[in-house]
Amino acid sequence: MHKLSAGTLLIAEPFLKDPHFMRTVVLLCEHQDEGSLGFVLNKGLKHTVDELLPELEGIKIPVFVGGPVQADTLHFLHTCPEQIPGGVEVIDGIYWGGDFELAKSLLQKNLLDHKKIRFYIGYSGWGSRQLDDEMKGKSWITAQAKKSIVFHRSPNDIWKDSLKLLGDDYAMMSNFPTDPQLN
Repeated sequence: MHKLSAGTLLIAEPFLKDPHFMRTVVLLCEHQDEGSLGFVLNKGLKHTVDELLPELEGIKIPVFVGGPVQADTLHFLHTCPEQIPGGVEVIDGIYWGGDFELAKSLLQKNLLDHKKIRFYIGYSGWGSRQLDDEMKGKSWITAQAKKSIVFHRSPNDIWKDSLKLLGDDYAMMSNFPTDPQLN
């Protein structure tokens, strides 16, 4: 088991029933005694960022459900700290947040590669010791985050590909049915 910290991937175990987290992968951005915060990487919305922010008209970057907490907030991860200062480095080369007004301006002027930024509505949050309890209950499989997973070209494949990165025993889990009673 990977030690929980910023940069940890939380990979939902195959039979997790919670509708917010079933077959998801969460990137932990913060983990402290007071609580934890992260973003679901593979739960897309049917909206693009320009539908949420009219000032970004015509910018068709997908938006993801970051989690069930504060679903009225917009967050972002990016790989371009030289263009968007003020972010928190989660893992080498991946940043959470930063100067949002500057990010929007760069997008409006077509000066920011759309593949280098991801937007999330809401976030996944856990209170003090709550995530530790879920870990004891074996709800999550952990791994060190990789840029290839966080900025995966096919978000629908993130859960399966995250398991495959952990080796053969976990790769096999990627083919488990969501409900073993249906087998």
